[in-house]
Amino acid sequence: MEKLYPFRFSPVYKDYIWGGSRIPKLFNRDEPDGVYAESWEISTHPDGTTAIANGPLAGKTLRDLLPEHKTALLGSNVNGDDFPLLIKLIDARDVLSVQVHPNDGNAAAVAGQAKTEMWYFLEGDGSAQIYCGLKPGIGKDEFLQAMENKTFADILQSIPAQKGEAVFVPGGRVHAIGTGCLILEIQQNSNTTYRIYDWDRVDANGKGRELHIDKALQVIDWENNGDPRCKVCGTTIQNCEYFRLDRFELRAEKKVPMFGTSFQALFVAEGSGTISWADGEETLSPGQSWLVPASLEGCSICPADAALTLLCVTVP
Repeated sequence: MEKLYPFRFSPVYKDYIWGGSRIPKLFNRDEPDGVYAESWEISTHPDGTTAIANGPLAGKTLRDLLPEHKTALLGSNVNGDDFPLLIKLIDARDVLSVQVHPNDGNAAAVAGQAKTEMWYFLEGDGSAQIYCGLKPGIGKDEFLQAMENKTFADILQSIPAQKGEAVFVPGGRVHAIGTGCLILEIQQNSNTTYRIYDWDRVDANGKGRELHIDKALQVIDWENNGDPRCKVCGTTIQNCEYFRLDRFELRAEKKVPMFGTSFQALFVAEGSGTISWADGEETLSPGQSWLVPASLEGCSICPADAALTLLCVTVP
């Protein structure tokens, strides 16, 4: 049986039409010039499965290890046989489509996968924005009118993308990520998106992307119009039934408490340092994603000279 240790991953990139090129440059990744709209950081989804990049299990995926190590890897809080989340970076050179995802209550009816997510803003002074949720008083009739008139921006709540802040996007909430946003997204393990409006974009052949109006109308939650901004409580940015995100500003060594209940997925937002455990030590650099298995004991993180900003995802 393989011995588990903290895993670093090789990302899977997506070159969607709206994507930018900041991710490799900001995080010193050796990639050729191109469009890097999304970087799937930790994923077992068939549309983009990330491989382990360090140690004796390099080249294997979590999917390879789960049959033998499911509880030791993921923890007793995780139901099912798969990694429950998909963690990614998003760089929006242009605005994303207006879209919606199903939730647990309606995904099966539209043959989709439920997708509740959150966005943590890695950059931004508030000049970039996101659209998240319909404005109060907007119902199906007003929505259809906006669709006909192509005035979606008028019916959506607009939120500035301020570095260090975050928004919560449950399934059923209409949304769009705006131009200039750089985001860490934590979501259910799903790639189901129903595109409602794509700002009249066309590709090099003059063809627009497919829309999914019928399914979107079946899954929109017309009452989901509250303030989407996460209300920070101590270190906790967001805590829902699917995931919890904590932010740690480390200036001294921190023990990583593992209780066997959940893995810890770590993203190094700023700074550098080391992660060590009984059998080894590795360097932490900005933009890296790690997974600490639930069963691993004696793991600790030590920042370098400056503070280390660490984002930590667990399953409550």
